[in-house]
Amino acid sequence: MDDLETIGLAAEGRLLIKDDDLNALLSGRRSSLLRLENLKDDRIRIAAMEAKVSLRVNEQGKPGLLIHPVYHKPSTPDFLEDDEAELLEKGEVANLQKVVSDGMGGKKELLVEYDPETREFIVSDTDLVQAPDMVNNERLTPAQKERYRKGKEVEIEDHTKFSYSAVDKHGMRANKMALIASILMDAGMSYVLYKGLNALFNRKRDPEDSAKLSPGYHQAFEYFQADNPVKDNRHIQVDAKRRSFR
Repeated sequence: MDDLETIGLAAEGRLLIKDDDLNALLSGRRSSLLRLENLKDDRIRIAAMEAKVSLRVNEQGKPGLLIHPVYHKPSTPDFLEDDEAELLEKGEVANLQKVVSDGMGGKKELLVEYDPETREFIVSDTDLVQAPDMVNNERLTPAQKERYRKGKEVEIEDHTKFSYSAVDKHGMRANKMALIASILMDAGMSYVLYKGLNALFNRKRDPEDSAKLSPGYHQAFEYFQADNPVKDNRHIQVDAKRRSFR
């Protein structure tokens, strides 16, 4: 909270960000591009800048604030070829899969995307991308989950198409304005409503068609309402002295 207050995103224990950005932070994603003002600490003084923010848990298990500024020039990962980086920067491909050493004698697959707003390459370990178990009340197959983790487009029977994206603040893009993803947790099925979704990469969508939601969506929405009786995040407050959520 001290860090959030330092960059003007909180004041007197209250968060000053939109619900979408708060959901992105609490879900481990990046916010949208925000204007930060009067940044200062012992080393820096910045009147204003545009940046995205995210949270990352440190080695002590506590969340820390990361600021992702707009870079003058992107820093290309060592494992990415120049022509591959160019494809991403020009927006000719949504992402690339790269297999690299895990540093322990094995291999791991990485999903590489490019964020044109911050001019930054975003790298995700595909093994750590959590695919939903159900979308719009339809269970995903193992093959569909694998496609999702690899950043590929998935289509379900109600013609909803979606794909994972670490660049997008929602964490996914779709051909519909909204969908409901379900994840099996220890306590049962958890339902997450995604609304105001951005279109699939380099795709245009018909406003009327993208607003049409299937019977499966409406059934899942009933489960979502039962699972989430609070409509938004305005109930979240922080004790300014104790720095604890309530």
